Amino acid sequence: MGFEKEMLDYANRKTPLCIENDTISGDLFKEYGVNRGLRDVNGKGVLTGLTNISEIISFKDINGEKHVPCEGELWYRGYNVRSLVQEYGWQGFGFEKCAYLLLFGELPDDQSSQEFIDVLARSRNLPTNFTRDVIMKAPTKDIMNSMTRSILTLASYDKNASHTDIPNVIRQSLMLIATFPMLAVYGYHAYNHYLNDDSMYIHRPDPQKSTAENVLMMLRPDKKYTPTEAAVLDTALILHMEHGGGNNSTFTTRVVTSSGSDTYATIAAAMSSLKGPKHGGANIKVMEMMQDIRSNVSDWNDEDEIRSYLSRILDGEVFDKKGLLYGMGHAVYSLSDPRERIFKQFVTRLAEEKHEEKKLALYNAIEKLAPEVIAEKRHIYKGVSPNVDFYSGFVYSMLDIPPELYTPIFAIARITGWSAHRLEELIGAGKIIRPAYMSVMKEIE
Repeated sequence: MGFEKEMLDYANRKTPLCIENDTISGDLFKEYGVNRGLRDVNGKGVLTGLTNISEIISFKDINGEKHVPCEGELWYRGYNVRSLVQEYGWQGFGFEKCAYLLLFGELPDDQSSQEFIDVLARSRNLPTNFTRDVIMKAPTKDIMNSMTRSILTLASYDKNASHTDIPNVIRQSLMLIATFPMLAVYGYHAYNHYLNDDSMYIHRPDPQKSTAENVLMMLRPDKKYTPTEAAVLDTALILHMEHGGGNNSTFTTRVVTSSGSDTYATIAAAMSSLKGPKHGGANIKVMEMMQDIRSNVSDWNDEDEIRSYLSRILDGEVFDKKGLLYGMGHAVYSLSDPRERIFKQFVTRLAEEKHEEKKLALYNAIEKLAPEVIAEKRHIYKGVSPNVDFYSGFVYSMLDIPPELYTPIFAIARITGWSAHRLEELIGAGKIIRPAYMSVMKEIE
């Protein structure tokens, strides 16, 4: 402990030197035409690749006018996600059928669907004593770190861990898709038992149940859930499983894949990206903000009081004092996030079953008022709408999913998109991704 303090003291002394020598003027980015964060001045991502897997639409060319903002759309392999949810949203196993679509490029017929579901069911097994020796060995509140450690350790049990031939990568991908719910839920139970001194229970997954059903069943002491709960979580997984290819964790997947690295290292890197609060942890900030609003707004039906408090949040006076309304706006979508639009009907149904209509009404009021307050305070008139994170945390809380599992639930869905992009990168690219950085270093001698 003494040496750790000594090292921290040393680091504190050296920090100003790092800041002095590692700060690059924003003027240099403009001078050399370098897009910070791979985004242009309008926030649009710089083109870095091609994909057949998915597409985000937020602008269209209309009557000769280019780049006109439009209602957001999300497509998986040529299918509008809205149509996929309408088809599978209340039937069960929607996530599995859409996973097949992302991985193999076509919707499965009944036989292919059942075969795929059976393969996943048989893959829901961890190596002997893995839960005890790996997951429970070093419990942590950070379930994403726990899962990442488990993913890397699983490589030790795979005699073909480093092989990147397509059949082997498909096998590894299916195994990870199947076991991610176990890694997440068991990791939470280990943390909850050893660090929170709560009861310990480990439920085996049921091969007859879907991914969504197994998550709820393994998480709850009594294993019970309602059809509505399972359908809502299934839909959440569909909406989070892929997002256009250009997001940070998917780009990480493709970068690491392009180097020739193995599946376990690649997915561990994607997990490390997703856990960042600027990427996968946004719904937790929404929940924290909403709790703050509920505690400080006395009348949830008074729009003037709500508007006033939202204004104070934007002014940096209250909540976390960062001047942000979390869950509002998106880096890509302009007028609307299609995932939020689709998800809202499921949120409403679940809120009615859980008798949470009052909280839902507050969410609806904020959804209406926040864009008006943002437009007034920030002079942004192109339109600001809620994103999928605005409601997802509310849904997870109604499903009694603890906050420690919010980002891992995201990962349980997104592993499918990562796997699809890894396969596409292995099959189609063939070159290591190596972006260029311009040196602005001053020569001393």
